[in-house]
Amino acid sequence: MTHLYDCRILLVDDNEHILEMLKGMLERKGFSSVKTASCCREAEALFAGYDPELVVLDIMLPDGDGFSLMRRFRLASDAPVLFLSARDQDNDRLLGLGLGADDYIVKPFLPDELALRIAAILKRTYFSTLQYPPESAILSLGRRIVYLDSGVVRTPDGDLPLTAKELALLRKLSDNRGNIVTFDALSDAVWGENYYGYENTLMVHIRRLRSKIEDAPSSPVWLLTVRGLGYKLAKEGEFER
Repeated sequence: MTHLYDCRILLVDDNEHILEMLKGMLERKGFSSVKTASCCREAEALFAGYDPELVVLDIMLPDGDGFSLMRRFRLASDAPVLFLSARDQDNDRLLGLGLGADDYIVKPFLPDELALRIAAILKRTYFSTLQYPPESAILSLGRRIVYLDSGVVRTPDGDLPLTAKELALLRKLSDNRGNIVTFDALSDAVWGENYYGYENTLMVHIRRLRSKIEDAPSSPVWLLTVRGLGYKLAKEGEFER
C-alpha cells in the first residue's frame, strides 16, 4: 500500500442500511477499497479472497456471532478488528478486547468518530509515520476522489493524473467550494497577473478537467458554469442526481 487510504477494509453487519452508510462515508473520506458482508458465511468468503487489512465487525449476525468469526479470522490473519455493536455490556466489551480486538464502539455512533478510529488503528498498525494526505488535501466528488497534494483523481476505472494547470484550477475552485469563482480569478490562479487573452484557453482547461472529475462531462454535476460570471464547484447534495 502507498498510503493509509489504500488499505483494504471489510465491513460486516447484518443491517444493509448501516453497511451502505458506512461504505459511502469511508469512500467520501478517501478510502478507496471497502467491501461489505451481511453474514458470517459471506464475510468468511470475502476474507479469504480479499485479504482485508482491517475488519469492522458486528457481534450479532444471522448465522453466528462476531466473536466466533473473529477467532476464525485470527487463524489466517492478524488484521486489526474493530467491533461495532449495539451490545454495551461490559462482558461483551471485555470479551472482544480480550480476543485481541483493537477497538469496540457501541451503536448508535458518530460516523466521523468511527472514521477517525479506523484511521488511528490503520496508522498505528501499518504506518510508523504519517504517510497519507491530510483530510484537507482530499476532495470528494461522488464516485471520484481527488488527492490535491499529488494531483491524482481516483475513479472507479483507475487513477487519472491532473496537469499542473488543471490542478491549479481545481485547487482554486476547492478553496471556494460552493461559491462562484470568476473567470478573472481562475485565470489569475493559473497564469498570474498577465492572464489577458486566456479566456478561450481557460474554457479548454475546464473542459479537460471535467473529463477527469465528472462521470458525465457533458452534463456536469460538480464543476458548474455560472453564465456570465465564472464557475463553481458544487458541494455534496447541492445538485439533483
